[in-house]
Amino acid sequence: MFDIFLTAGNNPGGLGGAVPMIIMVVVWIAVMYLLLFRPQKKQQAQQDQMMQSLKVGDSIMTTSGFYGTIIGIPDEDTVIVEFGNNKNCRIPMHKKAIAEVESQNAPAEEPEVKEEKKSKEDKKKK
Repeated sequence: MFDIFLTAGNNPGGLGGAVPMIIMVVVWIAVMYLLLFRPQKKQQAQQDQMMQSLKVGDSIMTTSGFYGTIIGIPDEDTVIVEFGNNKNCRIPMHKKAIAEVESQNAPAEEPEVKEEKKSKEDKKKK
């Protein structure tokens, strides 16, 4: 069986062109895996970790762009979210509809710091 590969390069109609083609296909599949599937799995793992770390009091943004606060977690797939200042606007929603989470204990960035960064960038442009 291996004799075919050894003698294929000598025969004009042999398998001499098939071996490099097979190697090229294997390399192409490996590149596609590294560029497409691995980052997608990593992003999915981060999303799952975010869903598991949800707790009452977290500020969230939904996939629709609405901002709210989690006020209850009745089961593993559902959260109850309060939107706006109106305390009567409480909606149960699926966890997969949450796009971003800002933890209740996370420190908010001060507006003064943002202004200082902008002024430094403006000076660099001039």
